[in-house]
Amino acid sequence: MRSRPSKVLTVLAVAGALAASTAATAGSVPQQPGKGGKPEIRNVIYLLGDGMGRTHVTAGRERYYGADGKLNMERLPSYGAVATAAVEKGSDQPALVTDSASAATAWSSGVKTYNAAIGVDSYEKKLPTLMEQAKKSGFATGNVSTAEITDATPAAQMSHALLRGCQGPVYSDAACLPKKDDGSYEDKPADQTLITPIAQQIARNGTADVILGGGLGRFAPDDQKALQKQGYQVLGSFGDPALPAQTADSQKVATKADLDKAKSGKVVGLFNRGNMTVEQAKAKLPADAPQKKEPTLAELTKKSISLLDGRSKKGFLLQVEGALIDKRSHANDASQTLGEIKAFDDAVKAATDFAKKDGHTLVVVTADHECAGFNIIEKGTFTNAEAAAPPANNDSGNSANDSVPARSSSANVKDPARSSGIVNGTGAGDAKNFGPATFRTPDDAAGVKDGSTDASLWLTYLSGNHTGADVPIYAYGPGNGSFAASQDNTELYTKMYRSLFGTAPRGH
Repeated sequence: MRSRPSKVLTVLAVAGALAASTAATAGSVPQQPGKGGKPEIRNVIYLLGDGMGRTHVTAGRERYYGADGKLNMERLPSYGAVATAAVEKGSDQPALVTDSASAATAWSSGVKTYNAAIGVDSYEKKLPTLMEQAKKSGFATGNVSTAEITDATPAAQMSHALLRGCQGPVYSDAACLPKKDDGSYEDKPADQTLITPIAQQIARNGTADVILGGGLGRFAPDDQKALQKQGYQVLGSFGDPALPAQTADSQKVATKADLDKAKSGKVVGLFNRGNMTVEQAKAKLPADAPQKKEPTLAELTKKSISLLDGRSKKGFLLQVEGALIDKRSHANDASQTLGEIKAFDDAVKAATDFAKKDGHTLVVVTADHECAGFNIIEKGTFTNAEAAAPPANNDSGNSANDSVPARSSSANVKDPARSSGIVNGTGAGDAKNFGPATFRTPDDAAGVKDGSTDASLWLTYLSGNHTGADVPIYAYGPGNGSFAASQDNTELYTKMYRSLFGTAPRGH
């Protein structure tokens, strides 16, 4: 991490930077002065790589730019770390591994909550979100995701639900009500908002002026009517009001061409009935495939900025999620995970390009959690899951002897029944294959191919689930220095609130 003074000095430095909202921006264009000649923050762009841990960033850099290269996010002047733990339901007891819902609530509302909660605390009390507060105060607002726009990360800025699965289009106890210890459902809360499908909330509360992503299948024709009544331009169609259930035939997804035509005003564009298409898979589809008409995350970011910039004299708040990093990590699909990291990093460039020209925009880039224990291992080696037995120290007679960290070859042998090779090579069809996936990098010799033992980047996964690791954070623009610290995810809410409003939120 950059800047590692003592704990006391760190707190003082961060407090000073937050009070002024003007930490120096190294390697950037001069910021435009506000009061007292200090840079003024008018816009905040918060980019979230879902599931993106430190190794995801390293692997993306090495894959596309080589060992000496950098991703766009790594070129930003401030770098820090974010702790991600949640809490258990109905308590303040830590839950060391978060999901996207509790993490998103932490940075959108500044409060720890239970996994699966959207915009409520661990005791099911509704929390105001940063986007709601910004909208109420006159800022323009936008929410972009490659997931369904009703999914946890975007939903936590625009809605409140006891369970993240309460997305819509219709209500069900199973999707919207938590269960008690005996397996029965909790009583319905007095606040009916908390069990109103997220799609219905988004379509009616006007929290975001620009809404771009997937999830058309979560919405119904009356949601489109509600949006249009509020003055939104709805790209595509939410379906035929005469039909009891909406299908791919009755609904029309938005396309990049539709998005290009939108020049101003409030806009909703949903480009897939589910999550948007993984970029690598989209590239392999025939030219006439509907998914080919989906915009990239970078294109969504550019368009949302153009729609929001100048909409309000106060400025804007924009959240952008690269959701499919997480979804492909859950699937242990290293190849598509790398592609989604690149697509997200392209969106980071779109945001920082605008910020450099604007001079009043803070860009924050981070993740909600790490997914699947993504790791880079030594070329030519294998994982413990492939081993016949756990590795042992060379000196088995002295368990404290770590002077020779190498493993004994006789005690660290690959089990051929549990591994048939690298997963993006010949072993991909074997369900017992724990082998690494290998990829060429720009540093490799010409002719080296992905999936070969000669490729220098060897990637593995620990599991198919989230981990409790801290995640990286990067920042650019006025006030960026306050993020060059070890911080809790709830602090992101406080820092972004200060950036927009110039003061601390109540109770923080």
